[in-house]
Amino acid sequence: MQKTILSLTLLAVMSSCKTEPKKEAEVETPAVAESDWQYLFDGTSLDGWRGYNLDSLPPGWTIQDGTLAFDTELGMEQDYTGGVDIIYGAEEFENFELSLEWKLPEGGNSGIFYHVKEGYDGIPQVAPEYQLIDDENYARIHDLTEYNTSLGYTDHPELLKPLQSTGADYAMHPPDPGRTLHPVGEWNTSKIVFTPERVEHWLNGEMIVSFVPWDAAWEQQKNSDKWKTSPDYGIYKTGYIALQDHSSPIWFRNIKIRKR
Repeated sequence: MQKTILSLTLLAVMSSCKTEPKKEAEVETPAVAESDWQYLFDGTSLDGWRGYNLDSLPPGWTIQDGTLAFDTELGMEQDYTGGVDIIYGAEEFENFELSLEWKLPEGGNSGIFYHVKEGYDGIPQVAPEYQLIDDENYARIHDLTEYNTSLGYTDHPELLKPLQSTGADYAMHPPDPGRTLHPVGEWNTSKIVFTPERVEHWLNGEMIVSFVPWDAAWEQQKNSDKWKTSPDYGIYKTGYIALQDHSSPIWFRNIKIRKR
């Protein structure tokens, strides 16, 4: 009887570990001094930021109350056409830990890119994306049916898919379904850790995605979904950090990075 009880107890513990996102307190990390961090945006200056494939910052990207914001109304007043992502063009990064805070409005959509290279028609062709989106309301406000059908999603194509949800390595690795996502209009904290051995996506203090870049499983996933016709997707080992203009208001603050 004791062996049976012990076995059941161990099984319950193992099962619970599989469903709980890993929290920062549970991961052994060395202490990081504030001086190790480099601010890409500190709330006061847009130095280093410019449009993708551009020499200046495109319309709509401004500082608002200490945040780096994209204002669709402001952009439209200047012949806004949408889809002008911005990069921190002062420096390329290889292995890093990137941390920032962000918030979206209802129905909002944006993203964080890394290892960005210029010269392409758009950043998504080449760079991995940490997805930012209003999981709860996006599919209600925007019709996803045609887009998802084009990707081969025939089961409820009108719904937002796990590979498209907040924290996902977009169209590559879904986030933990038990993650903590704050409602629209409230601040969330995201972190991307990149090394050749392991990539981690964190959301509000929980690790929600982890994978090995460029291994056989990564190659198989790349060639089975959205990126199968994008040969240069994810191939670069260094590049710029970028933020996405997805025709949606977005606010960022405390954007900082440290090299690994």
